[in-house]
Parts: sequence; C-alpha cells; structure tokens
Amino acid sequence: MFYCLSEGTTRLEVGINRSASAKAAAVPTLAIPRYGVYAICFLFGRGQAMGGYYIPEMCSQGGHVAEISMKPVSKDGPEDILRSLFAHALAVADPMSCVPSNLPELPERGRVVVVGAGKASASMAKAAEEEARAQNWLERVEGIVVTRYGHGVACERIEIIEASHPVQDAAGEAAARRILDLARELNVEDTLICLVSGGGSALLALPAGGISSAEKATINRALLRSGAPIDEVNCVRKHISAIKGGRLAAAAAPARVVSLIISDVPHDDPSVIASGPTVADPTTGADALAILLRYEIEVPGSVRVLLTDPGSETPKADDVVFGNVENVIVSKPAHMLSAVAVRAEALGLTVVSLGADLEGEARECGREHAALAMRLKRERENDFPLVILSGGETTVTVRGNGRGGRNAEYALGLAVALEGAGGIYAMACDTDGIDGVEENAGVFVTPDTLDRVLKAEMSVQVALHTNDAYSLFESIGDLVITGPTRTNVNDFRAILII
Repeated sequence: MFYCLSEGTTRLEVGINRSASAKAAAVPTLAIPRYGVYAICFLFGRGQAMGGYYIPEMCSQGGHVAEISMKPVSKDGPEDILRSLFAHALAVADPMSCVPSNLPELPERGRVVVVGAGKASASMAKAAEEEARAQNWLERVEGIVVTRYGHGVACERIEIIEASHPVQDAAGEAAARRILDLARELNVEDTLICLVSGGGSALLALPAGGISSAEKATINRALLRSGAPIDEVNCVRKHISAIKGGRLAAAAAPARVVSLIISDVPHDDPSVIASGPTVADPTTGADALAILLRYEIEVPGSVRVLLTDPGSETPKADDVVFGNVENVIVSKPAHMLSAVAVRAEALGLTVVSLGADLEGEARECGREHAALAMRLKRERENDFPLVILSGGETTVTVRGNGRGGRNAEYALGLAVALEGAGGIYAMACDTDGIDGVEENAGVFVTPDTLDRVLKAEMSVQVALHTNDAYSLFESIGDLVITGPTRTNVNDFRAILII
C-alpha cells in the first residue's frame, strides 16, 4: 500500500512488518485522526488507474511502519505506464536532440557535403539542415541520404532517397553508388559529414567488384535467417561491399570526414554500426568466410575469391585514409535506457536495469526474463511497483515462414514462461518503429495474454514453431504500432510488476 501527499505527484512508500495474523487479514485497519488528509494509491489490474482515494495522515495495518520514502507516483494503468516509458525512449533518441550540437565547425572555404544511410538518416539530415540554417551555412550544404521506405523527411538541400530494408533493392544500390561517387569528388579543402544510423548496412547496397547484386542479396537473406548476431552479419556485409567497412572514408580522402553516428548495436562499436562506412575495419575476409561456413551458408565461387584475396581487404586502422576522419557517437542505447530509468523513478517505480547490450535468442531471453520477474515478484514485494528495463538486440533463428519480429518472439517466450502470473505486464519494441519487417514496433504482454490467445483459437506452440508471433499478438489486439519513429537505438523492453 502506498500513501500519497497528493494524488499523482508524490508517494509515501510504506513497508510493513506483518505478523501472520496481519497477513491473513482481508482488509487493513485504518486509525483515522481528524487531521492530515492525504491520498492513497492502489495499483489495479489491466487498464485500471492508480490513485484517487483519500485517507488520513496516520494509519495502522496491524504492523509497524518499517520504511518511508518520498517518490512520485503515476496514476496511469500498466499499459499506459509502459507506453509512457517507450515514448520517453524515443524522445531521448530524437536526432533533433543529438545531432545539432555535434556538427563540426566548418572552414570558410571548401564544399560541405552531407551523406548518410540508416533509418534515422533522413531525420538526422533534417536536424543538420536546421542547425546549418541557424548558423548561416545552409546554402553551402549539398548531399544525398538513403533511408528505409516510409522513413523519409523532406529536406531543403539534402536529397532524400528511400530504399528497401532489410533486404536490398536497386534503389539502395543506386543511392550507394551516387554517395560513393560524390565522396570521390572531394579534395583536402572539403568536408564530408556522414549521418549514420542502424539500417544503413542494408541500405548501402553496393556490391564489391567481382560479385553480383543477386549474390550479395542471397547471402544477406541467409544471414538474416541464420540467427547470427549483428556483428557477424555486418562483418560479412563489409567484406562483400564497395562502400562499407571504411571504404567510404577511403573514397573521400584526403577530405575531412566527420561521421555522426546513432548506435543501434550492443556495445556501440562504430565499425559494426551500419557496417562502419567511415571506420577502420578490424575484421578480415577470412573472418567473413568463417562466419558463412559456420552458419552453413552457401558461398558462391566469386565471393570465396573475394574473401580470400588480400588485395580486396578492407582498410585497417593504420591506413593513411583515416588521418582526417572523426567518428562521433551522438546517441546510443545506454543513453536511452538511462533516461528511461530516470523517468521510471520519477513515476514512482523501482528500477532494475539489465543494461543496454543484451544479445541472444529472442525466445530464450524472454524465458530468462520471465524467471527473473517471477523471482522479484516473490522476493521484493515492498519494492512494488517495479520495472525491469533492458536494451540490446536479440536474434531469431528462423525455421518457419511466419510473420515474426524479434520483439514479438521475445514477448511470446516471456508470456509462455510467465504462465499468466498476476500483476506482471511487459512491452517489447524496436525503437525504429519496425519489429522485423512488419508494421508494428512491438507488442504488449499482460497477465491474461495466454487466456486471450486460447479464446482467439491460436496456438502458442505453433506460433513459436513457425516464427509467427506477429500473427498471434495481432489476433488478440496487442500489437504496438507507432509508424516510423525516424530514430534507432535498438530494442526497448520493460517488464512492469505491480
């Protein structure tokens, strides 16, 4: 029970040392003096509000007050709280809040070329243009940015091209070729500003010399279905690309290159984010070939020749082409998760953070998090309401032909393991607004998820076997649909225990 100074603003968190008889009591006893009316906040079930009742300043519950601390409290229902936390995550990662202050100071002479790739790249370009206008150098700006279909933003000086993601298409290949050609035009007086975000690797779809677009696309599809983590996927992508793995920086040398990067990968390695078009590549062709063989992906002869040719290796850290290159991470999952934790505490929630770098098979992560939630529910009753936060990027080993998404599959694994446990709600979403290739950002899990699945005549086991978690959550109306968010700091997961 939580006693509040005023509804929706602050809470007295009261821990009670209960006796056996007090635990058995159906209704607490309240001692009511004639003064000090405060608000009492209860946590109700699905969709019900917190707050709205009044009790006096002093009370008794058949026990002794053990701890009192002042915290704010939300009066929203569980799903509203989860939506609020997700909205805050997106606001923190908005390019308008992280790009302008990181733009470089420019020399008076030389071209200012802006290029970019990723799901956030168009909104990053818009933010760059707004700052350029404020600093009176917008008229110097030119450039090309490629983003996912539906993620474009109208810009004045920077051309925005939309292309396919996560599987490449001709539009992405043409855009990558134009970006590379533009970089090659630059000289030592010029500045290349690169706006890089998650999704850029698939969007910069220009194959390396000697291999075809079809061969590159086939390997990419196989990698996406393999369950390989993103660093391994992008290792291969770098080595079969003409623009990734530092090759864009090499093309621009000796011009000054400044890359502003929004991270969407665990541990924020800039050489992995969008396959590091302006970053020295620590991996080798031999590494890429080993990954393909490990996941039993067919390697065409032309690709094998490329990966075993020392002359086709990506540029390394000691290469002179990186002498005038600066790579700056302007936003990352850890920033997002820390800000959400602060927001959650402001709402009166106890926060347990698992960090922003989680990886692993999605459904297994869901089961592990369910076990943690159940343990916390048993052991930390006095800390309720409590939220478990995590970020990172899980993977799905695709064995079926269903409509999936790693967050939906994570949530289904979570729901199955929770077995309808009361008072536990969850939300799992991708911050780019697209979970996999569907139109939803993610899904909700509630205590009655499995009951509603049965009523909808859907099968949890079939959904897991066919990787069809999307269809299951769609059938019960628990998809989270935001549309393109035009940012991308990887996954957002929150498990609320009340």
